[in-house]
Amino acid sequence: MIAIINGNVMTREGTFERGNVLIDEESGRIAAVGADVEAPDDAQVYDATGKVVTPGLIDAHCHVGVFPDGIGWQESDGNEMTDPITPHLRALDAVNPDDQAFGELLAAGVTTVLTGPGSANLVGGQWICLKTVPRPSVEQMILVEPAGMKLALGENPKRVYGEQKKTPSTRMGNAGVLRAALVDAQNYLEKWRRYEDDLAEHQAKTETGDETDNKAPQPPERDLKLEALGQVLRRELKARVHAHRADDMLTAIRVAEEFDLDLTLEHATEGYKIADILAKKGIPVTVGPILFSRAKYELKDMTPRNPGLLAKAGVKVAIQTDESSAVKYLTINAALAVREGMPETEALKAITINAAEIIGVDERVGSLEVGKDADIVIFSTHPLDYRSVPEMVMVDGQIAYQREED
Repeated sequence: MIAIINGNVMTREGTFERGNVLIDEESGRIAAVGADVEAPDDAQVYDATGKVVTPGLIDAHCHVGVFPDGIGWQESDGNEMTDPITPHLRALDAVNPDDQAFGELLAAGVTTVLTGPGSANLVGGQWICLKTVPRPSVEQMILVEPAGMKLALGENPKRVYGEQKKTPSTRMGNAGVLRAALVDAQNYLEKWRRYEDDLAEHQAKTETGDETDNKAPQPPERDLKLEALGQVLRRELKARVHAHRADDMLTAIRVAEEFDLDLTLEHATEGYKIADILAKKGIPVTVGPILFSRAKYELKDMTPRNPGLLAKAGVKVAIQTDESSAVKYLTINAALAVREGMPETEALKAITINAAEIIGVDERVGSLEVGKDADIVIFSTHPLDYRSVPEMVMVDGQIAYQREED
């Protein structure tokens, strides 16, 4: 048993001053949390007096391992800019587990990330959720795979394909091509449904001896693109839609409602303009990057007040960095949101439990609760203080980083 004792332990219920956390080393999970929890005599003890104990931080939208920093096209593997509809592509096949950024993220207290394709395509491919402890293979880092489908509206796809004199080259082209792809996927699912019905009927007749023609129906030809989009239509994968402008977000909502998709809005730069709509419809958002310039026209109304305004309107908000190694500044993004009006508790939730819920991994990570993965950070002071540093980071009940040994 491992015991973290006497720390200011941040939980969903509040902060336990001089609280303790017990970790079961064998399962890698949290065994107990609270102010009245006692450490067993044989426990390995870490004294967190005067320090702050939090769950491992989570970036709900980044590109670590897919777009390594400081490297050109040779290792930039997130945008397959040859076809606007590429749902069959997998971040699993792009992530470089040897990206040095993973170690930097871990040292910053970020223990879980959602990483994946860029936004050049209308449908860019499948996300992957990873723990950040560097491993020899990406399979050893997986928390969930696939972890949603990357879709994109707005400037990026219309610029990429407009420059190639292809469709889409307008916002109506974006919506039209996306809707057509989803209809193709609906038709594909219907073909398989009819085949399965015919097969069941054939098997039933064969068993009763009523089948005179012994030929079983033949399955439709597999199509990896439509198969992957079918998972989105069946709500097995969330539709995670990149959208900055308010009208692009409304287009995403319109399409999601037409096809009954499980929608999350990514970036939501102008979300504050339609916060009441997002709150009423219960659509979660991942907001960011906050530390970013107005690098393109659709960012002209960007404001760091956005996450706070959305949270106050009742929208579930996660804060994202949209970065690779700069994910290590996740707490700085959250601190800036607090400076601009976001309640501190909401900012902390935005990089822990809200992020976990939006990704769909909250049963495993995102808060200090009994039975969850022991992904724990001991900060020198409050995590949103720019001077605060992680002194120890634990992942799955194992010490993954200690600052004194850095």
